[in-house]
Amino acid sequence: MANGAQDQDGRSKAAPKRLRRRSEFLRAASSGISCSLPVFKVQMARRESSAGEPRFGLTVTKKTAGAVGRNRIRRRLREALRLGGALAGVEGCDYVFVARRNALTAPFNELRTQMTEALARIGRKGAAPSAPKRENGAPAP
Repeated sequence: MANGAQDQDGRSKAAPKRLRRRSEFLRAASSGISCSLPVFKVQMARRESSAGEPRFGLTVTKKTAGAVGRNRIRRRLREALRLGGALAGVEGCDYVFVARRNALTAPFNELRTQMTEALARIGRKGAAPSAPKRENGAPAP
């Protein structure tokens, strides 16, 4: 389905906002907030302006599969996001999905379930306040 297509109820399902620049992907990777599941790893970073809907990026490395497999994984992940996985995203956050080989063969419903679960888990991690640190960088007792 293309952007603006309608689902079974006649409602429009627009594609979620996407990350476009390499620097946005690198910021999510360096944030240190991540969650791993069998089909992908999710990385999250908060934007300086905490307003706006969540944005999503997909990464599928050459080690994962050949060109055809990588494209298929991307299409499956994009569709899972569009069909509701993106609803679990927190406003003002950027998410990067780093796909694994299992994303190619996993049942689509399992893919959607793991996506929602990962976004919920990572949202809890990102919402938790970080522990105060001492001057030398060690965590406070």
